[in-house]
Amino acid sequence: MKDILVHIDDSERCAARLDIAIGLAKSFDARLTGLFARTESHRPSAVAHKASDQLVQARDAAKEKFNAACAAVGVRSRWWQLAHGEPGHVVSETMFCARYADLVVMGQTEAKSKLVPEEMIEHVILHCGRPVLVIPHTGSFPTVGERIALAWNAGKEAVRALNDAKPLMRNAKSVTVLSLRGPSDEGSNAMGEVPQVDILDHLAACGISASAERLAGEHIGKMDMLLSRLCDLGADLVVMGAHGHYGLSLKRGTGTRYVLAHMTVPVLMSN
Repeated sequence: MKDILVHIDDSERCAARLDIAIGLAKSFDARLTGLFARTESHRPSAVAHKASDQLVQARDAAKEKFNAACAAVGVRSRWWQLAHGEPGHVVSETMFCARYADLVVMGQTEAKSKLVPEEMIEHVILHCGRPVLVIPHTGSFPTVGERIALAWNAGKEAVRALNDAKPLMRNAKSVTVLSLRGPSDEGSNAMGEVPQVDILDHLAACGISASAERLAGEHIGKMDMLLSRLCDLGADLVVMGAHGHYGLSLKRGTGTRYVLAHMTVPVLMSN
């Protein structure tokens, strides 16, 4: 994990996710890229695909704060900015820039916020091909990744999230695998002898010591149980796969969207 990108705007919560991104960059001796991406409040400028004076002022102020914060702790950094703030441009270019990083740090969308399009975070997670660490819009997080919870269902997305989070897991004080799989997912002896797969065994082979629990419930009920269990564990990071709305199932993607709306601790998602 040597190249980290953090989304920058001029919101009050931007400082919180910047602090977390700087901490991660310092821990992994990584370069940190600040990407300023924000919707244009001056509608004629958005239509003209040109940055307004207000947007330029906000961008320059954010750049100064970013550079000062990185320099203060000796983190290698660089600055990127979008040409303008038309909403479609902000979403698509943020997603595209995210593909050029090992980890992307973003903030949970605040209700009725006009600084970023409502769909931006979910779009980036589902289409950038990189792990995205989302920081809640409320609360303070002095540590991220010391006590990790992995939401595990053995699906493709969960496998990707697990693999992406291994650098963080190796440095964690504790890792708890919260299994979302039901008994019917474990295979059947009727199929004959099958390999005895074990996610804890795989993690141990990767130098990661973990414990496991099973969560009962269905769909959104499982998401509620997951969020509740995070509090009980004192987790400061949850790792999970992200699902989009595709195929014939109306349930796919609902868990991802639910967690993004109700998260209380940082969440690392991969698709």
